[in-house]
Amino acid sequence: MAEEKQNVEVEETAAATEVKTEQPKQDPQEFLENFDWEKYEEGIERVDDNKLQEFETLVEENFVDTADEEVVEGTVVHMTDREAIIDINAKSEGVISLNEFRYNPDLKVGDKVEVLIDIREDKTGQLVLSHRKARTIKAWDRVNDAHDKEEIVQGFVKCRTKGGMIVDVFGIEAFLPGSQIDVKPIRDYDQYVGKNMEFKVVKINHEFKNVVVSHKALIEADIEEQKKEIIGQLEKGQVLEGVVKNITSYGVFIDLGGVDGLIHITDLSWSRINHPNEVVELDQKLNVVILDFDDNKSRIQLGLKQLEKHPWDALGDEIKVGDKVKGKVVVIADYGAFIEVAEGVEGLIHVSEMSWSTHLRSAQDFVKVGDEVEAVVLTLDREDRKMSLGIKQLTPDPWTDITTKYPVGSRHKGIVRNFTNFGVFVELEEGIDGLIYISDLSWTKKIKHPSEFVAVGDTLEVEVLELDVDGRKLSLGHKQTTENPWDKYSEEFAEGTVHKASIAEIVDKGATIDFNEDIVGFVPSRHLEKEDGKKLVKGEEAEFKIIEFNKDFKRVVASHTAIFREQEDRNVKAAKKRAASSDEAAPTLGDANSQLQALKDKMEADSKKK
Repeated sequence: MAEEKQNVEVEETAAATEVKTEQPKQDPQEFLENFDWEKYEEGIERVDDNKLQEFETLVEENFVDTADEEVVEGTVVHMTDREAIIDINAKSEGVISLNEFRYNPDLKVGDKVEVLIDIREDKTGQLVLSHRKARTIKAWDRVNDAHDKEEIVQGFVKCRTKGGMIVDVFGIEAFLPGSQIDVKPIRDYDQYVGKNMEFKVVKINHEFKNVVVSHKALIEADIEEQKKEIIGQLEKGQVLEGVVKNITSYGVFIDLGGVDGLIHITDLSWSRINHPNEVVELDQKLNVVILDFDDNKSRIQLGLKQLEKHPWDALGDEIKVGDKVKGKVVVIADYGAFIEVAEGVEGLIHVSEMSWSTHLRSAQDFVKVGDEVEAVVLTLDREDRKMSLGIKQLTPDPWTDITTKYPVGSRHKGIVRNFTNFGVFVELEEGIDGLIYISDLSWTKKIKHPSEFVAVGDTLEVEVLELDVDGRKLSLGHKQTTENPWDKYSEEFAEGTVHKASIAEIVDKGATIDFNEDIVGFVPSRHLEKEDGKKLVKGEEAEFKIIEFNKDFKRVVASHTAIFREQEDRNVKAAKKRAASSDEAAPTLGDANSQLQALKDKMEADSKKK
């Protein structure tokens, strides 16, 4: 306000003097330095109107319009321990605390700085400036411009935060996500703190004033160029150096310098491994060979073991069929076990070669992973790199003296190992199994399935019925170890004999009756009829007549109806006989005539004699 008042007085004084003499133009700074304000205020020195007008023109042309909230460039003209005096080419100078320049400890007189005109004049008439606010406004302008133009910006990594890093970009705190630091996973964020790095502004949220930057985007752009160059030079069989980028359960991803390739777990080592980390580790540098790739070379298959000589090629000629070898069990399957007899050289022991037993079992019953075993080489194919081994060959074949140990007719005890619908497999000893057909389990019981008679694991007495040495087959019988009860029942249950029993079950077309624990008879429906016309029911006791007994087919047929029907037949025959006897005793008309004729003949003979 003081300056405006002085300007008005200068204008009034100039008008009063009406001095119209033209003067040469002066530099406004020089005019101000030589102008004696004290004499002017006291009215001692008068100023020509033309000079005052010229001064106003110079002020309008050279001094900035000090509008509030405007960012302008100023010059540091003086510095104290706490403040910096900034000239923005306005009517007065501004003061800014050195705290706003802590980021720039080398600030000195003459440096150009950006400031925000906060207030043109405070209550003391002082111009109020802010460098911090100016930096923020300019920083947002620069950040937005960099985002729009996709320019690369410099930033300072200040500290770690949850999920990433805080980066100072143009004085604005931007967020650098952990996934955007590098193309490879970062395990140590602290290594980036305090570093200046290049970034690309990838996202701006104007509502919340959030900025997201990425360093990975710059790397990817460089990698893409490298990738095109590398892909164009790829060839099958080519050996390249790479870095282990990632390890999974199925393989290892290798960075070939911007291009990723996969080494499958089976191509890491000639020996079997459970996990790739047994062979490689993260960030490890190694040479790999290109095995294959697709048409656009986006999927590259690599190999590591192919750089070494195949173990089969180094396998000594001293190993041949029939030799005994030692090895470690590396893999077990249901069908057998793989044995590593030398590094990278494996042989298969099929489950059938683990025991002389023909009973089906699993390889886990004999060995487990890690076991050291001895085996015999059964087959050896060096071209196809295959070897089959056997364990059972280390012990004598039990079938070599089978005819001596198990002759036909000999009796033994065995263990029930398995069922089929038609019989039971019984193990006499390790490697010697025999079959009992279902018909040879019992003399009398009608068995539908072997499980009705025995259980797996039961000990059963058997008799050797047949022996096939070449086919390695034994036919056994269990019922043959006991006497055939049908031999003694053939007289007891002969046709025509009568027995008392109860109806056990009503079945289709008749009923069954249990005469004893061995004999089960069948009664046809029409033979269940009683004398009163009704039929026997389950549990009802009655007399039965054997009408059929077949020992060979173990068949007994009985009838209750035959009991009273036979009596009826006897009664009929007796009645007929009595009737016949009565007819013979009674005289007939013929007999009378015969007697009369005889009497007449006698009388005639007597008369002739006279």
